[in-house]
Amino acid sequence: MTDLGDLELVHRLADEADAIARRYFSSATIESRAKSDGSPVTDADREIEIVLRSLIRQQYPGDAFIGEEFGAHGHGRRRWIIDAIDGTASFLAGEPEWSTLIALEEDSRITLGMVSAPALGRRWWARPDSGSWTGPCPSNPDAPAHRLALTEGGSAQNAAIGIWPPPSRLNQQERAAAARLARGVTQVRPLLDWTTADPTAPAPHKPSTGSGTCHGALLVATGQLDAFLLLGAGLWDIAPLIPIVQEAGGTFSDLTGQHRTDTGAALFARPGLHQQLLDIAVADN
Repeated sequence: MTDLGDLELVHRLADEADAIARRYFSSATIESRAKSDGSPVTDADREIEIVLRSLIRQQYPGDAFIGEEFGAHGHGRRRWIIDAIDGTASFLAGEPEWSTLIALEEDSRITLGMVSAPALGRRWWARPDSGSWTGPCPSNPDAPAHRLALTEGGSAQNAAIGIWPPPSRLNQQERAAAARLARGVTQVRPLLDWTTADPTAPAPHKPSTGSGTCHGALLVATGQLDAFLLLGAGLWDIAPLIPIVQEAGGTFSDLTGQHRTDTGAALFARPGLHQQLLDIAVADN
């Protein structure tokens, strides 16, 4: 088999995932079932993860793999991290804000991130020291890619931020952090009472809805929001976005200020704002 570079391979993986997802997305109905945590999963999620794992094994048989649907396989200094369809609820509803998330971790450092959103016709990718980029999908060598670059942020009090998921899906500690952050800035998406977990409240739209992206961290990387707080997340929800935001000039940490992907919390921010927002989120905690 031809030896592909990691970036070429990740675009190929995204192309394969896009083709599978489009096939299901264009069907009249998409069947789903509930996982143990109550979230939906479709046959598209499962098929994409199986196909990508097979392609990675063919190219790099010694690499490890972890996916949201089938867990971890193998051990090694290199590990591929996959979320076959991030935004399954949007996928099922026929809305375009869903994507495949792919990351490569080497020696515990995320060295490649890819977000491919075929219903939006767009993808975003980055490697450390190589820039953060966005371009059309499927990959087209003749189509120009645009490099992402962020400007310095100002005061946190004037910031516009996104927070996800809604309060009803957060525990008490997470709601408290979200509420503190919401009170400390000018604008919050979605605009909710972050102190109350009301399971009967209508489901709000994600911060990225209608923005041309499919993940709140991409709103930061593309300069549409100053910061994004993601709570109760899995490794696969966070890892692919780290290099995309950081190579655009932004920042990442969990709520303890560490560059960890296993605590379920991720704060992405425009440069110059991160510590201010972190201080607000954990004040009196």
